[in-house]
This record gives sequence, C-alpha cells and structure tokens, in this order.
Amino acid sequence: MEDEHNGEDPPRRVAGLEVHIVDEQVIVYEANSDRIHFLNPTAAMVLELCNGQHSVTEITGLVAEMYALADAPLREINDALSQLKAAGLIR
Repeated sequence: MEDEHNGEDPPRRVAGLEVHIVDEQVIVYEANSDRIHFLNPTAAMVLELCNGQHSVTEITGLVAEMYALADAPLREINDALSQLKAAGLIR
C-alpha cells in the first residue's frame, strides 16, 4: 500500500492539546472544543511523532523500529493518521 499522505506536508498536532498519561492510556484534552480523546500507546506514539518534522514514511519507519517489526506498518499508520485527523488532533 502506498503512503496515502504522500505529497502532503508532514502531519502536525493541532495547537492547544493537553496530553495526560493515565495507566496505559493517553488522554488528550482539546480545550477549544472541550473534547476528550482516549488513545492507546501506539496511537499516542503516532500523535507524538506528528510534530511537523517527520513524513508519514518516517513515522512508519520509527514505529516499525520501536516495535521491532519486520515489515513497515504503512496501512496501520495511514489508518491511525486518518483517525487522528478525523478526530481533529492533527492536520
């Protein structure tokens, strides 16, 4: 599967997010919309890497490295990015 976000600027978290770690979940609070999001550790890692400095391909490679995966999880990362974008957490 190709990088669905190819050609776009590197993904970046939106401003104003408050991130809190509680047990094994990451809670993200959006003050602007008064919304709370619950992320698993992998989604939280992807969100953390969305700093405008990493392309989708780089994020995929970093996740593969962190989890010692033989194959880069491009489809899964694209899905995670799409969900984070739909939730309004990245642009």
